[in-house]
Amino acid sequence: MFVTETKVRARYVETDKMGVVYHGVYPTYYEIGRQEALRQIGMSYKELEDTGVVMPVITMSLKYIQPVFYDDVLTVRTILKEMPKVRMKFFYEIFRGDELVNTGQNSLVFLSDSTHKPIRVPEWFAEPFKKFFE
Repeated sequence: MFVTETKVRARYVETDKMGVVYHGVYPTYYEIGRQEALRQIGMSYKELEDTGVVMPVITMSLKYIQPVFYDDVLTVRTILKEMPKVRMKFFYEIFRGDELVNTGQNSLVFLSDSTHKPIRVPEWFAEPFKKFFE
């Protein structure tokens, strides 16, 4: 299993009139966690896209447990439970301190940018994850 944690602070622009983080912001927190997880393992989406591979989100689910407020410091835990193949499924847990406030998951698919057809994960992209799944 591959697990990373990324800190984010709830910004004013992300809140509604009640000062609560708007529900549509959570996928952005997931994206931040996912991008930082890739950086922590030594790669980026940009590198992947430069090789002609894109990764659109194809499924997403979220569960709101507690409200998050302006200026709360959050930890986005990003979890990969299995080796990527044609799809890559991420799980997320968002904490405010020790309190779990949100969970979610999404799946992305590897696509050829030129044909828009699914492809297997490029070997160079999969290689750094292998040590977490042996």
